[in-house]
Amino acid sequence: MELYEAFRGTFAARHFTDDPVSDETVAHLLENARFAPSGGNRQGWRVVVVRSPETRAALEPLMLPTMQRYVAEQRAGMSPWNPLEPSPVSAETCAATEVPDALLAPLRTAPVLLFLFLDLGKVAAMDQHLKRVGVISGASIYPFAWNILLAAHAEGLGGTLTTFLAPEERAVAELLEVPENYAFAAMIPLGVPSKRLTKLRRNPVSSFATVERFTGPALPEAP
Repeated sequence: MELYEAFRGTFAARHFTDDPVSDETVAHLLENARFAPSGGNRQGWRVVVVRSPETRAALEPLMLPTMQRYVAEQRAGMSPWNPLEPSPVSAETCAATEVPDALLAPLRTAPVLLFLFLDLGKVAAMDQHLKRVGVISGASIYPFAWNILLAAHAEGLGGTLTTFLAPEERAVAELLEVPENYAFAAMIPLGVPSKRLTKLRRNPVSSFATVERFTGPALPEAP
């Protein structure tokens, strides 16, 4: 598959067929995804491959409150879980919010779930003392996550990077027996997509790239 074609065709798949995804296939994806860059090439990622219905059932109530707040804030017209603004939605409203089945479907129906964790002892968290939400450590795990999705797309599979379990990181760690020095980074449901998207929508380059300064002129579009 041509590289740019893969960039433009790797979509967030949330609905899957009943086709199985073998351990051999997962290993093949990870064999290629492991060449992702990471800080100092320390490769601090760990992957837990989950199939058990019992484990999925235990994860659903952990994920649900995060989804409820997400949906409630979205319906209130705000960017969900925004760290810059206090939520206008009460805890009671969040708890009463019904979550669309499409959000929970990947947890229930994907043939396999990949849980990605990052060893915090192997990252250079250069923003750890700034008074904002940390993002720098993600440079050592999310290229790996994206490589998994690109590799899946190349093999006729699909998935999506989900982080709804992050607020319950300790409970997830206890369930999956993860050491305390590892941070939850993502859950990636994988399977054969029941429908393939061919026209992805993204903002044009000129809407987010400027010259010399944040307030500079827009970078001209590619010919």
